[in-house]
Amino acid sequence: MANYCSRKTMSPPFVQAEEKVKGVLAAEGFGIQAEIDLAHAVQENLGLDFSDYTVLAPCNPQLASRAHAVEVEVGLLLTCHVIVYQDRDRVNMAVARPTSVLGIAGNPEPMRVAQEAKVKLIRVLEAV
Repeated sequence: MANYCSRKTMSPPFVQAEEKVKGVLAAEGFGIQAEIDLAHAVQENLGLDFSDYTVLAPCNPQLASRAHAVEVEVGLLLTCHVIVYQDRDRVNMAVARPTSVLGIAGNPEPMRVAQEAKVKLIRVLEAV
């Protein structure tokens, strides 16, 4: 498994799994700032078949504002991305580990925020 994410397999059909993930993210204080339907983009732009694959870009405003207060360009490193994707007969979910990216900032406060975000994202993963 990649060291920049945590993953699990889910049993519901893709659409229900995706909705459940969004609900649990909201319960943890994350709003969805962007949603990318990668399967649609690949089909539309390349004409290739691609399994269901959604990239969610959630943001927890409280955590983001704390990181921004000490490192104005931290927005380049805020990675709380969550993916939900179909892999053959399974639906998988993965959450980014913000600590993997924010460690390069070299500033301890954004790293503390990243650690809090990681804990929240792991709770999301465990709750779905």
